[in-house]
Amino acid sequence: MGDRDLRVSDVEREHVGRLLQRAVGLGMLSLGEFTERMDTALASKTRGELNSVLVDLPGIRLAGQPAPPPARYVHAQRVPVQPGPGNLIRARMSSITRKGSWQVPPTLYLDNRMAHVELDFTQAIMSTQVVELRVEDKFSHIELIVPAEATVDMNGLDLIGSSIDNKVRTGPPIGPLHLVLLGNLRFSSVTAKHPFGTHWRRFLNGA
Repeated sequence: MGDRDLRVSDVEREHVGRLLQRAVGLGMLSLGEFTERMDTALASKTRGELNSVLVDLPGIRLAGQPAPPPARYVHAQRVPVQPGPGNLIRARMSSITRKGSWQVPPTLYLDNRMAHVELDFTQAIMSTQVVELRVEDKFSHIELIVPAEATVDMNGLDLIGSSIDNKVRTGPPIGPLHLVLLGNLRFSSVTAKHPFGTHWRRFLNGA
């Protein structure tokens, strides 16, 4: 039996989902292509089926293939995407709240010092399913309130003297919103949760 015929696990499917999310963030896939490939990945039973959603994406080593030779350069230069009007939240010794029908850009920058930031996505208007939060926070607290079917991935955060508390699913995306957090926390904290009473409503509805 070849590697392509080996069965895949949920862990491998979720890993491929994260790679597809990264491809969306880099502009290699549209939201429609992401959704189509995620459906294929979640339905995949063998390694060959799972690899098919990644085969045309550069810089990704498929399962069962040998590792590429070491690069001859120290690192690749990446041109950063600069924050602009409407996609930057900056607070200094302050408290900021976004709630109700606020517009959420595909990439949102958080740059806070000694601040408290509450982002309520339950009634927010999203232009994309996957929203990237780029974080540079010191001595601050970020609170994320997301809809019942939303997912939040905090694996891209670098922590020093900080903490994260993710009370919702990490992925793969199954609802209208998937948050991906990237960046640095310095003596800060991040909490992701559902609105108060969500679990009780699920219980009462038999979910």
